[in-house]
Amino acid sequence: MAWFIITAVIVLLAGFAIFFGAPYVPSQRKYVRRAFDQLYKVTTKDVLIDVGSGDGLVLRLAAQRGATAIGYEINPGLVVISRLLSLRYKKVSIQLANFWRVELPSATTVVYIFGVSRDGKRFIRKLQAEATRLGHSLTLICYGSPLADLKPEKTFEAYHLYTFDPLQS
Repeated sequence: MAWFIITAVIVLLAGFAIFFGAPYVPSQRKYVRRAFDQLYKVTTKDVLIDVGSGDGLVLRLAAQRGATAIGYEINPGLVVISRLLSLRYKKVSIQLANFWRVELPSATTVVYIFGVSRDGKRFIRKLQAEATRLGHSLTLICYGSPLADLKPEKTFEAYHLYTFDPLQS
């Protein structure tokens, strides 16, 4: 009976996360490292936001380069796993949060997203609004499909780089 309840809870949490977010697909360390070397050099001056941070790999790799790294994850199970894996990284924090409902911290410089085909236009609107609200540019590192209607500034393998400048009012 206990196994049934545990299984049901896991299935419900996974279904919730998939319905409201995206399915978990882990990032590969070697590709993220290459993106941080070839596409955008993450430094101590950066505050990186990882949307759907999963197991926190991107956050840990950014923190190893000195950045402050914040993950927003909608799946409670992945938040727990990510927090456990990131315990020794003081510059990493993972929040159980829906990215669409948060305001980015004022020091945010870089946003990392994994696959956006379904929500590309929504990401464009959100990041443009956040850059305008914050009053400074935001860099987007996008893995997978490029954003519709925007030409990347730079592409490296399956990664695409964009900059969102604040709009004048």
